[in-house]
Amino acid sequence: MKPPRLASVIERRLLVNYRVDPEAVAPLLPAPLRPQLVRGHAVAGICLLRLGSVRPAWAPAAVGLRSENAAHRIAVEWDGPDGVETGVYIPRRDTASRVNQWAGGRIFPGEHSHADFEVRETPEVLRVAYATRDGDTRVDVTAEVTERLEGSELFADLDEASAFFRNGSKGYSATSSGAFLDGMQLRTDAWRIDPGRVTAARSSYFDDPERFPPGSATLDSVLVMRDVPVHWRPLPAMTTSGAVRAAAPDALTCAG
Repeated sequence: MKPPRLASVIERRLLVNYRVDPEAVAPLLPAPLRPQLVRGHAVAGICLLRLGSVRPAWAPAAVGLRSENAAHRIAVEWDGPDGVETGVYIPRRDTASRVNQWAGGRIFPGEHSHADFEVRETPEVLRVAYATRDGDTRVDVTAEVTERLEGSELFADLDEASAFFRNGSKGYSATSSGAFLDGMQLRTDAWRIDPGRVTAARSSYFDDPERFPPGSATLDSVLVMRDVPVHWRPLPAMTTSGAVRAAAPDALTCAG
């Protein structure tokens, strides 16, 4: 069965970005993917995403579902038929929605594990925390919306950061089989992104010294998206080769 195109609204999206030693990231990627570098650094992070009005693209928004979701991401590139392509590799997707957990990898691309989320937000301050039911992953991030992007060593300004993530709209997710990657592309005509500042961040994924030796993954910046209507287009699965080191035991919504 051909996966349906989906429509939704990104009600809130926190892109928590780390600059990472490319040598630490490369073993985490299945071939044919390789790290996409920015100023000599690999770019990785966590997407903390609340989606609303999720439904098949032909259906009215009123029938759509709402859910909290998260994805760990690594910016990647690969050789396509027309040259180098860019996107993100997603080693793990987590969700508070049992529907997403069941449907991911069956009805639409992207296997998910189940997690419990705690969210507190105002127009100026956002806190998103979650822990997966399998005990593998815990995240707790608090960020403030700011007027300018400051302190980033990856991006000179907000325009540069916005263009980087908009161009990385293709997401390829790990699957339980390990033989291929599920693909999904985010599309929107209403792309908007705001700068932020992280006031506190913990991540069992990026804080794991076996995965990222001390000093190899450093918090760089955070970006915020709110109330952006989007479409999700399934992509053909990508065949993989080679082993991936330190993947989550059940490594499995955030393309772009």
